[in-house]
Amino acid sequence: MRTKVLFVGRTRYRLPLSPSLDRKFRALRTELDVRVVGSAEDGSPTSDETFTLVRALRPRLLDGLFFYAALPFRVAAELRRFEPDAVVTQTAYEAAAALIARAATRSRARLVLDVHADWRTSTRLYGSPLRRLVAPLGDRVAAAALRRADRVRTISGYTTGLVRELGVEPADVFPAYMDLAPFTARAPVGLPDEPRALFIGVLERYKNVDGLADAWRAAAPSVPSAELHLVGRGTLAPVVEQLIADLPEQTRWTPKLAADDVATALDAATFLVLPSRSEGLGRVIVEAFCRGRAVLATRVGGIADVVEDGVNGVLIEPGDHAALVAALVRLLGDPDRARLLGEGAYRSAEAWLQTPEEYAERVRALVGP
Repeated sequence: MRTKVLFVGRTRYRLPLSPSLDRKFRALRTELDVRVVGSAEDGSPTSDETFTLVRALRPRLLDGLFFYAALPFRVAAELRRFEPDAVVTQTAYEAAAALIARAATRSRARLVLDVHADWRTSTRLYGSPLRRLVAPLGDRVAAAALRRADRVRTISGYTTGLVRELGVEPADVFPAYMDLAPFTARAPVGLPDEPRALFIGVLERYKNVDGLADAWRAAAPSVPSAELHLVGRGTLAPVVEQLIADLPEQTRWTPKLAADDVATALDAATFLVLPSRSEGLGRVIVEAFCRGRAVLATRVGGIADVVEDGVNGVLIEPGDHAALVAALVRLLGDPDRARLLGEGAYRSAEAWLQTPEEYAERVRALVGP
């Protein structure tokens, strides 16, 4: 009989699943009996045979608060109905809810906690600034959940270091699932004729969108033919809107792109820029590598586990405004350097490739008895 696993996370899903996510869950269902508790994208159905999703609450300011407040009850209901052998949580905060639910239902399900990034980021550099008020409490809750989880899985050397600081040894270390098929289906193309920097990510403080906007205002006059293309949505959208108003000829914004369109956007870019204040690993970095594009990024979190300065990209210190400006100008103005780094990036991609089946096998081994 297959192991029954309940996955719990804040990820927003749209049903039916996209081809990318469908490949992931088809592979998981081959190895495991799977159920998922998550959030629903606007307009999505909230359930099917696998998923139980929570609609977004209006106003959005209260959405996260109510999601986590109700999560122990939702998980408890699944523990009674599904009776899983294991619960896999996306962050330490979902793990805390699962611990409460497990105690309330007297379930014997193993708790497996995935650590994809620094859990402190969500209360300090994401969403409303009001989250900072609960940061001290959040830190204590997360640390307790990490220590009480039956197994912890990390995704990189950086996240492994984070949990070891709490005296916890990971049961396994392997990357989060990345469906790279849209990025590996065809060979990389040459750099565009006109220089273009591309940012892809949520428009939140931890991605340093505000710092990138300030750097672009300083860099753009030195590269008048260049463009900064930003892709993403988030609470710092007004920062991007103001940047477009200031530099309408050199700035473009696309709120959302499908995976195939992300690959096309990378092909149209000279390099990817990711000046984050915090980062677990950065999936988009691997996607850029697959398309043969160098990455200009900050030396924070798990980025240094992927980007090697001078080999497949350029690393600068976080908060160094002048270095970010100089790196933007140099890479946009030196296509030969961007091309050589892009070739190094393409060679680096192979280390991060895994099939959905390989990922599912690792998960099965992680959650098994």
